[in-house]
Amino acid sequence: MSLETSKPVLQTIGNYDLLEKIAEGGMGTIYKARQRVTGHLVAIKVMPPHTAANPVLLKRFEQEFRAASRLNHPNIVRALDYGDADSMPYLVMEFVEGESLGQKIERDGRLSEAEAIRLIAQVAQGLHRAHKQGLIHRDVKPDNILVTLDGQAKLADLGLVKETEADLNLTRTGRGLGTPHFMAPEQFRNAKSANVQCDIYSLGATLYQMVTGELPFRSTGPLDAWIKKIQNELQAPRQLVPTLSERVDWAIRRAMSADPERRPATCREFVEDLTGHSTRKIPIVEVSAAQDLWYLVYKDEDGETHTVKGSTLAIRRSLQQGLLGDASGIRASRSKTGPFEPLRSYPEYRDMVVAPAPAPLPPGAALGGAPSTPPGLAVVPAGEGRPFTPPMATPKPSVTATPPRIEFESVPPSTSPQSLEWLKWLGVLLIALATAVAAYYFFSSPG
Repeated sequence: MSLETSKPVLQTIGNYDLLEKIAEGGMGTIYKARQRVTGHLVAIKVMPPHTAANPVLLKRFEQEFRAASRLNHPNIVRALDYGDADSMPYLVMEFVEGESLGQKIERDGRLSEAEAIRLIAQVAQGLHRAHKQGLIHRDVKPDNILVTLDGQAKLADLGLVKETEADLNLTRTGRGLGTPHFMAPEQFRNAKSANVQCDIYSLGATLYQMVTGELPFRSTGPLDAWIKKIQNELQAPRQLVPTLSERVDWAIRRAMSADPERRPATCREFVEDLTGHSTRKIPIVEVSAAQDLWYLVYKDEDGETHTVKGSTLAIRRSLQQGLLGDASGIRASRSKTGPFEPLRSYPEYRDMVVAPAPAPLPPGAALGGAPSTPPGLAVVPAGEGRPFTPPMATPKPSVTATPPRIEFESVPPSTSPQSLEWLKWLGVLLIALATAVAAYYFFSSPG
């Protein structure tokens, strides 16, 4: 007889035997339970009668099941069943053997950078699926992330989920909803308008605690936290953990910008910020040092256009030293013939172009060893033009180790607007030419 089979039953609800209490929250108590027919272990959230008497909370509870049942993703806790027994609604979910991320941090302290990226990337993948299906979580935090015994992260608790296509009036306009230390500042003012950028802020705040072991805006009440958030008074993660890589520090601060427009637009972009690699599902080809080549088009201070080529590290070094001018105007491509896209389009260089809103590190706070000097940039011959001298100073590395390559769900390929720009103008030119010819014959015809 197994240990679970021999456990005493606390209560029977529907087709399930409640075995032990797991957690308790505002919407109900969560139990470890056993399905009586199959013997499968599940988790059941039971809503007490006095809470179920509130029609808004009851609808939110039903919405949690509806949202979770729509999401079939390995990084989201699955909803299995919903029922009502003696005026006690209950939600049946998959049972996750493990612990919450919050419990893990409380017990062990901060996580290593590599482990934190691995786990938060999994959460981001599950959240990305929810966003694609029109769902906003609104309560992403360590306590709502479960980690299995084999290290898989699962996003849980959709109790505050918002369906962007439905208007159930479950959230009053002007009311905040969420967890103060992890929610976006605009969510304090009006949770009804919460969007993808609010969840991304919470992802960044969650990662902040994962890599520092500290709450963002710690030792403050909800009002003080909100004031600090809107003023970007966030202590940089590297001030707490100097060994943290510059890239992860930048990615967290960007995700936690007070202005939603400064944050990553998607969970995919957030993970790309962390790793410096694309998350698109493309064939992975090992790139040798000789193949690591980029082509850049930039303008010098005289307005002359130059095309140079170089390795990723050499280009980052040139950008750090300001030798290519304003980085926001530079376009890059892996091919000499293009298409050339703005630097912020490439995860490898986005941190060199996009500045996070929170204050940067104070002078002298940046740490890190110096790598060997990489090859410089080389001018791509294109007629007459002023030669470009590649910089040879030694840069600081942007990351401390090679980040993991993470892939998201594939999306239909889109054609870049820059590559179609010439077609648009060609069409305008042809229309103008045809109009001119027609006018000529019309006005020059006799009678």
